[in-house]
Amino acid sequence: MSILLILAFLFAVGSLIGWGIEVLFRHSVTKKWLNPGFLIGPYLPIYGFSLCVLYLLTMIEPYLSMDNIVLRKALLFLMMAVVITGIEYTAGLIFIKGMKIKLWDYSNECGNIQGIICPKFSFFWLVLSAVYYFLVHPHILDMLQWLASNLAFSFCIGFFFGVFVLDLAYSFRIVYRIRRFAAEHQIVVRLEELKADIQNSKKNRGEGHRFLFSLRSGQPLKEHLEQYLNGTEVQKRLQELRSRMRRK
Repeated sequence: MSILLILAFLFAVGSLIGWGIEVLFRHSVTKKWLNPGFLIGPYLPIYGFSLCVLYLLTMIEPYLSMDNIVLRKALLFLMMAVVITGIEYTAGLIFIKGMKIKLWDYSNECGNIQGIICPKFSFFWLVLSAVYYFLVHPHILDMLQWLASNLAFSFCIGFFFGVFVLDLAYSFRIVYRIRRFAAEHQIVVRLEELKADIQNSKKNRGEGHRFLFSLRSGQPLKEHLEQYLNGTEVQKRLQELRSRMRRK
């Protein structure tokens, strides 16, 4: 099977499964159902890229010059975790610097770097790499061969990427509007906080909860951003006041 078809399938599956993992994880922390990421649909590209990377990195295992099989696999998993952490950092930095948007925030985690990556979640990547290697990778080629023999497989992959591209185009229009507002006011918008604010605002006005279209409501996006800005400035002033009181 073509390597491109394999990677396309892995990207789609990883994006969908990763989205599900993030939804459940965030609900366990916040007790709220929020659509993670900046896209509308149920997928997270960073997980799709990560699954592709895991698949490709397994190919270098035979070239690791270690006789001890345990150390060789440990080194492989460490490499996987480092590379995925690098993808996470690059994606987070691109959105912060280029889009003025913070997709996630690890600022409260120990040892974090710019609130984008931290040892805790790098460890989770290490664990997920091992889970992929032992439970998923051994069966992946057999599964792909079976799927490739069905015409519906190619149709499903094509349908996924068709919807995905449309979603990208629509979502980046919204991201551009947020970026323009953030650049004008010299702030970085924390996307999860903005979504939570919009959800609370819709709840107060009696609007229905939109899980996928979480940035849409009966109120213009600019008004939501202004409310978010005011709330952010209030929090800053409160933090400054607390800092002064502690110094006294």
